[in-house]
Amino acid sequence: MVTVALRSSRTLSYPASVESSGLAVALRVAEADPAGAPKPRLLDRVRAAIRARHYSRRTEKAYVAWIRRYIFFHDKRHPADMGAPEVTRFLSALAVEGKVAASTQNQALSALLFLYGEVLAVDLPWMDEIVRAKRPQRLPIVLTRDEVRAVLRRLDGTPRLMAFLLYGAGLRLLECCRLRVQDIDVGTNQIVVRSGKGDKDRVTMLPAAVKPHLARHLERVREQHRRDLETGAGWVELPTALARKYPNAGREWVWQWVFPATRTYVDRLTGQHRRHHLHESVLQRAVKQAVWRAGIAKRAGPHTLRHSFATHLLEDGRDIRTVQELLGHRDVSTTQIYTHVLNRGPSGVRSPLDGMLDA
Repeated sequence: MVTVALRSSRTLSYPASVESSGLAVALRVAEADPAGAPKPRLLDRVRAAIRARHYSRRTEKAYVAWIRRYIFFHDKRHPADMGAPEVTRFLSALAVEGKVAASTQNQALSALLFLYGEVLAVDLPWMDEIVRAKRPQRLPIVLTRDEVRAVLRRLDGTPRLMAFLLYGAGLRLLECCRLRVQDIDVGTNQIVVRSGKGDKDRVTMLPAAVKPHLARHLERVREQHRRDLETGAGWVELPTALARKYPNAGREWVWQWVFPATRTYVDRLTGQHRRHHLHESVLQRAVKQAVWRAGIAKRAGPHTLRHSFATHLLEDGRDIRTVQELLGHRDVSTTQIYTHVLNRGPSGVRSPLDGMLDA
């Protein structure tokens, strides 16, 4: 009988004929030891922890980038070997040397809080002593109605239709890019915004003036989708685990993007030929060029159209709670910032200099 010892302290026994058969008894049997398996890398653990909590992809990308930057700032030391002094030094360098905004500094702090609290499971009593940067109050840039009209006239094609929705429905840039066909309810003149900021759904208006333009656009998109299906493509990415629950839903018309990209790609995991939604940079460039061509001396972009939507509704006497719901703000205090840019206050008061020059 030949006995072979395993790493897990168990043994295997073989008949003696194996030893007498002329074979070299150089049997080495090894059993995988779970305790000896390599641990995942730190940044992979961060990604897994973020995905387990259903944070957005942009949050994951930002947190991983800040943690990597924090590690390189301290000459690749492991975060478990560092503490409050290193975190404070890193945040101070961002503010003093990097001159970053308060929101950027607070984002870096949130990433480090997540790293120590959720990934490394380190008790953080010293984190309470780290002060968050105070965010200054900034008034939003708002276009007048004439300026909005001038910008929209200098847009064409898909960017023009997207700009219509940003100003006419108060959509955020990515909310507009991620619209799916089923989110447009023409019958009730509503747009369902799914998984907006804070992973919240909401309903906003569908402007009547946009409906004919949108109908023609969707006809072209549907024809493109039909051609994609004929070539074996036509897939789109589905949220959460819907692709596993409904294997063919990714090719259905209702799940297609309202504003699809011009090119397809092959998904590495499934091998499917998919279309992503139109990248947000397309609309960003188009709006900025339209603002420049209109001769508007304001630092305006796509989000400025959303600010203008809220301001003009308040100018028309709409209730601030209604505007809050349309914008998807969690607190009405966020919506109240638009009351500071209405045509009241400084705009409604005559300067004493005007009366002096008139005399």
